[in-house]
Amino acid sequence: MLKKNVGGIDRAIRIVVGLGLLAGFFLDAEASYRWLYLVGIIPLATGLMSSCMIYSIFGVSTCPTKE
Repeated sequence: MLKKNVGGIDRAIRIVVGLGLLAGFFLDAEASYRWLYLVGIIPLATGLMSSCMIYSIFGVSTCPTKE
């Protein structure tokens, strides 16, 4: 299982951006590079799982520390 390293605000932003990009894919049907909207799957997935692989590589965490 992946370690959680995405905090609350970061998670909310990722979910909103991911949903916005995916909505653009369905709403902008005549765009020439419409497939680029599918990049929204990445922030949506990392937001829903609360885990980001790039954060893991660089040792970054936006989760609050537990004492």
